[in-house]
Amino acid sequence: MLLPPEMTFWDLVCASRWKVPLEQTTHLLGWTLGSVTAGLACDRFGRRPTFLLSLALAVPVGLGVALAVDFLMVLVARLLFGVALAGAFLALYVARLELCDPPHRLGVTMVAGFFWIAGELLLPGLALLCRDWRVLQGAVTMILALLAACWWCPALLLESPHWLLATRQLERARKTLQALAEDNCPQDSLLAELEAVSEGQPRYHSVCEICGTRVIWKNGAILGFAAFIGSGIRHCFTRNLVPHLPHFFSSHLVLVSTEAVACLFVCLTAERFGRRAILLLCTVLTGISSLLLLALTQYLLELIVLTLSVVGTAASHAVTMLSIFFASEVLPTVVRGAGLGLVVGANFVGKAAAPITAIPNSRGFFLHHVVFASFAILAVLSIMLLPESRGRSLPQSLQDGESQRRPPLFRRPPREDHLPLLDPRAIPHDYSRLAASTKRMLRSPEPPREMLPGPPPPPAPWGLPAAGGAEHGVGPQCRDVMGIAGHAWWRGRGSSASPAVGPDPAPGAAVLGALGRG
Repeated sequence: MLLPPEMTFWDLVCASRWKVPLEQTTHLLGWTLGSVTAGLACDRFGRRPTFLLSLALAVPVGLGVALAVDFLMVLVARLLFGVALAGAFLALYVARLELCDPPHRLGVTMVAGFFWIAGELLLPGLALLCRDWRVLQGAVTMILALLAACWWCPALLLESPHWLLATRQLERARKTLQALAEDNCPQDSLLAELEAVSEGQPRYHSVCEICGTRVIWKNGAILGFAAFIGSGIRHCFTRNLVPHLPHFFSSHLVLVSTEAVACLFVCLTAERFGRRAILLLCTVLTGISSLLLLALTQYLLELIVLTLSVVGTAASHAVTMLSIFFASEVLPTVVRGAGLGLVVGANFVGKAAAPITAIPNSRGFFLHHVVFASFAILAVLSIMLLPESRGRSLPQSLQDGESQRRPPLFRRPPREDHLPLLDPRAIPHDYSRLAASTKRMLRSPEPPREMLPGPPPPPAPWGLPAAGGAEHGVGPQCRDVMGIAGHAWWRGRGSSASPAVGPDPAPGAAVLGALGRG
């Protein structure tokens, strides 16, 4: 952000105040452009080369920002600086995720998020020490230069084995896995598994192949839309906090604190209840808070407005970070860089809308609020179509990404008995035949061989299952019905005075009732 002396020097006041939001929007658009281009480079050249190239680009561009002599040069340099930072962020994000096993992916990503938040908390203190934005920009650039100077040490950032194996670069994958397995597992078994994989030419995939898929395209579009909503609607909540936090450092501290709370909430709940359920909950909270503030701000108490604004800000932060993380898990390795770049780019497009609405005498805030509140409701409905990635391995190929299916949001408890009373293929469509067969079975002088293989069971008290049946591999419901049928047969045979006399109708009705219940 430009400080007042430089704003006055470049005439960025009064009629030219719109240039300040323009500079902020340009920087965010640079992040969008860098996310897309870095994602393409990650899938074609690898995660590590993209990260190092982005750092190498950030150092001279950062110095160009600090040495800018006019406003146009600041715009161009800030645009390129955003491109370089986005490339480094995306490449590091993907490489870190692919080096983790499923139980630790969320924890490691959220720890990295806490380091990001710690940097945002330290930034105002560093600005107070520097006292000038040119010195501050130079200090940040020197930190990036120190990090870029360690490019010769591959241990700081190894190439992703997932990407190397998915693109059939077996020799590089063997070297990387050997470096990872030196102190973790025997190398002989690892090399034997790699030898079993057929060698071939490296195969790369482009982002255009996502358009030819059905599940991958749907998942990426939904999560990109959710990230866009989470970042774009945040300005609707922070605007209500500005009158109560007029000082820059206090407002910055509150906003960063809500981001830390959101990160902690996602870390504690997403691994327990699943990514999709928590993303749905945070989106619902964001939409409800936005709608209440949109319709009832002038009728609500000031404390309620502040509470809704804080809850909405934290929930929108959670929606953004969980959408990006969720997308990195459901997108296949061969197109993870490009797909995640589009999702992260949508996130920064939503952020770029905030400086535009902050232009003085702008009347677009109400329309901005209405549009994003409506989009939040649509996001709630679309999130239900996503699969669940908790505890699952990362999909490698496009076929793995297409095989993901949407599980039920609330799993039903398992039934006590899954065995059907009758074979579904043997159930007749005409139940009159079933009743007639049962009556013939009861009137037959011979025991029913279909239901009672072997010798007939001994008589049992009425209403209790007959002995036997378990040795024949039948379920408990079948044993109950078999016991009732056997008892009815013995009762009818023993109580009849002659073969012409029919059995008591009560047992036959009991058998039919049992069959109907089964």
